[in-house]
Amino acid sequence: MKKIVFVFMVLTSFIYAKSIDFHYAGDGKTRKYPTDKEYILSYNNVLKDVRNSVVNISIQKNVKIDPHANPFFNDPFFRQFFGNRIPQQVPQERIQRALGSGVIVSEDGYIITNNHVIDGADKITVTIPGDKKEYEAKLIGHDKKSDIAVIKIEKKGLNPVTFYDSNKVKVGDLVFAIGNPFGVGETVTHGIVSALGRNSMGIEEYENFIQTDAPINPGNSGGALLNSSGELIGINTAIVTRSGSSAGIGFAIPSNMVRDIAKQLIEKGEYKRGYLGVSITNISSDMSDFYNGKFGALVASVGSDTPAKKAGLKRGDLIVAVNGKKVESASELKNEIGKYQPGASVSITYIRDKKVHTARVELASYDNASSVGAQGGSSYKGMSVEPLSEAMKRRLSLTSDVKGVVVTKVKPSSPAYEAGVMKGDVVIQIEDKEITSLKEFKAATKGKGKKRVWIYRQGAIFPVVL
Repeated sequence: MKKIVFVFMVLTSFIYAKSIDFHYAGDGKTRKYPTDKEYILSYNNVLKDVRNSVVNISIQKNVKIDPHANPFFNDPFFRQFFGNRIPQQVPQERIQRALGSGVIVSEDGYIITNNHVIDGADKITVTIPGDKKEYEAKLIGHDKKSDIAVIKIEKKGLNPVTFYDSNKVKVGDLVFAIGNPFGVGETVTHGIVSALGRNSMGIEEYENFIQTDAPINPGNSGGALLNSSGELIGINTAIVTRSGSSAGIGFAIPSNMVRDIAKQLIEKGEYKRGYLGVSITNISSDMSDFYNGKFGALVASVGSDTPAKKAGLKRGDLIVAVNGKKVESASELKNEIGKYQPGASVSITYIRDKKVHTARVELASYDNASSVGAQGGSSYKGMSVEPLSEAMKRRLSLTSDVKGVVVTKVKPSSPAYEAGVMKGDVVIQIEDKEITSLKEFKAATKGKGKKRVWIYRQGAIFPVVL
């Protein structure tokens, strides 16, 4: 195994100051050390105010526990011996609690956090450093595609954080992470910016992360990543780890993305993205030779009746810029288009047959997107489902052979809720039809009458009747 060596740079300074004699036992030598406090290297003056801008968030939600989740109840060998003597168990509810962090962005109580911190919460509680009172918060809006949410508490005179232009952040910048790791209370850690523009991580649908080695642990989610002036450059959201604790690879959503999305969530309660209507992929170095050595987002297909179709884009075009801003990958194009609102007119620069072309495109609404590039979702009997992407498989720790559609939401008191269906379940079969796509799910759920819906959950397979 290769050894990994970490080298820490230590900032030293030579100073002249009043000193005292300090005697060491043993060698008889006397050493002099400064006594004035101002010679202590510290960032306390930078952080003392902004620390009050980061809050602790606790959530409470009622979770339906399905007794059929126990794999023994569905094991044929187990049932052979116990048969109908297995007691019929009624789904039960239990209260689930979780902790996270948030950042105050206005004097009158608006707070930004991660969507996954407050997702599904029945009650959100906020505590502010130095204030023993607990404040109940209401959800203003959330965007699960970027993992950003805004909540609000009823309190005036708060200390909002100052935003910094994340486009100016550089690798090697000194940073501080503030949050509530493991629920121990407000904690400050420091490190540097390790990398910029991290995407295709499979964490969120829209990714453009700042990577840092500042220790970030569970509970830090939604907290602040600050520069050495105490200004917000990102919202801490995820870590890469094998142990569950910090391994020096943390990710933060850039402040510019946070600001744009949060602003619309506050004003409209939701965030709408522009939609181009293409399925895109990256290209290899060999493929780049067909496009004058350029890299970008390769159009794999164009949806019918989409902005891209109307603009004349077609399969094989390599999109290299949006409104003059260069894009070098599929993720960069997706993020760039996602910054614009439906109805916005953008200039798309692309290469076709080694010639550069420009097309003016009026973006449509992502909510009305066709199946190309975004399959959307569907619902049945109170459960909402979406396609089971590879990113979702990684998030749910599913093996590659699991196929179906994933349950993303279950309405309380709905037939699906009463039957024990839970968020994160995978619908793999309905009656005798195996489900591998959203289209097959919609077809299988048509018609009236009860249906047997087969669920995959944590290695166990069982049916429910809806």
